[in-house]
Amino acid sequence: MTDYDVIVVGSGAGGGVAAGVLAEAGKKVLLLERERALSFADVGRDHLRNQRLSQYGHNAGPDIDGNPRTDEEGHTIRPHEPGYQNNAATVGGGTRVYAGQAWRFMPQDFRMASIYGVPAGSSLADWPIGYEDLAPYYERAEWEIGVSGDHQTMTHLPAYAKPYPMPALTLARKSVVHRYGLQQLGWQDLRIPRLINSIPYNGRPACVHCQHCVGFACPVDAKNGTHNTMIERALASGNCTLRPEVMVRRLKVDAGGHVTGVSTIDSTGRERDFSATVIVLSCSAVETARLLINSATPQEPYGIGNNCDQVGRHLQGHYYPGAVGLFEEEMYDGIGPGAAVATCKFNHNNSGIVGGGMLTDDDIVLPIIFWKRALPPDLPKWGHANKRFMRENYRRVSDVRGPVQEIPSPDGRVTIDPQVRDRYGIPVAHLSGTTHPETVRVARFMNERAKEWLMASGAVKVWGDEPELRLSGGQHQAGTCRMGDDPQMSVVDKWCKVHYHDNLFIADGSVHVTNGGFNPVLTIMALAWRTAENIANTW
Repeated sequence: MTDYDVIVVGSGAGGGVAAGVLAEAGKKVLLLERERALSFADVGRDHLRNQRLSQYGHNAGPDIDGNPRTDEEGHTIRPHEPGYQNNAATVGGGTRVYAGQAWRFMPQDFRMASIYGVPAGSSLADWPIGYEDLAPYYERAEWEIGVSGDHQTMTHLPAYAKPYPMPALTLARKSVVHRYGLQQLGWQDLRIPRLINSIPYNGRPACVHCQHCVGFACPVDAKNGTHNTMIERALASGNCTLRPEVMVRRLKVDAGGHVTGVSTIDSTGRERDFSATVIVLSCSAVETARLLINSATPQEPYGIGNNCDQVGRHLQGHYYPGAVGLFEEEMYDGIGPGAAVATCKFNHNNSGIVGGGMLTDDDIVLPIIFWKRALPPDLPKWGHANKRFMRENYRRVSDVRGPVQEIPSPDGRVTIDPQVRDRYGIPVAHLSGTTHPETVRVARFMNERAKEWLMASGAVKVWGDEPELRLSGGQHQAGTCRMGDDPQMSVVDKWCKVHYHDNLFIADGSVHVTNGGFNPVLTIMALAWRTAENIANTW
């Protein structure tokens, strides 16, 4: 006799959707989250300590103490430090504090290897599913979680069967200027779809256009994450039990290696096992891989799902190339979230480049982040000249940037460091390798396109950092349990079921074969919806 029909581990974009779909389908669901639920006051509005600038601390988990990882040089890294590749950890995961850019991947994104070939040393591959498989679930997420936008401007995609449920957000002054630049260049000009209410929707109010969106919680609850949509629906169904501050130590298996449940420990140190017919892992690309490897069995001594050494490989995030421009006119008017216009002209079909990326005007950049990341390279970082530039030009500077198609490497990976353990005594994630060098070429190409756009918008000076080869994970992390038909080269099948396990599924970005040239959250939600619906229909 099992305790539950389904246990969902992790309550972020994928886990929250999976819990909602399964609970409303009548399944008895246990939703486990390793950290606590955070109120608006808990998240706060600290410019120095937030999920967008975490060097001095962060505001949406995991706790800084007791949750280390290690890097290739053997350094122990805490969650707010460079190289950790952190995702927020709270009920709702990153959706509690994200920017909510709600992009669909393009049809070409699912068949990158077929279109471009496989660069030497890379692990570029096609998905076993296509855009047409996800289109109905993109639509479900857009309507049931809530997206604002203008579907008619999405000319890089097949025609939508249904528009967005809400109109696009208001254009800030800088977005009007950047839209003019796109029109001057003759580049595609589209409105950014956002998981943010532009009008009252689903019983919650419209965006109030504050200056603290990405990296922070919404003061009026207009930002649509899983915490205030699908998890609320799961709990309202009466079929879901949410247990925050419960860490899953390992998966439980029977004598034959069949997964039967999870072994947990909570914040008080209490240990407890839960059993279920089906297990869904939604812990993030790094933490899902870590859990699978830490759940080694006699049948799978390198970790569940890892007999072919694929768990933890192909780690991707997103390089975010772009440029900064100084304008004669004031660009800042305080209307948030800020990013409103974009172009997908360069996501594909760039001569000599594998893939490409999306470019958008950026969300409001807080002064401390501006100082740390956006100053011109010929300006001193301190002193009178620096202060004068900040005082005179903060409102006159605007940036353009966006995620690129990363070319995965099998050596960018997550393994386990048996010598370092977290506060619960569990071996921590060890991060090593880099992305593929082709990713750097793509990023440098997109840097130049960003500069072109800024100049066309009227910038009198532009500058930007040069991308360098590094490991890429971060808040858009993906790829460590990739989807595929061949168990030798993948971890899950096209339904996100772990190969050779009939009741173990993954519903997070780790299943992405490639991570698109877009913020991936809507794809995570759509895949989780498809996965959970399949579980409900077949169990």
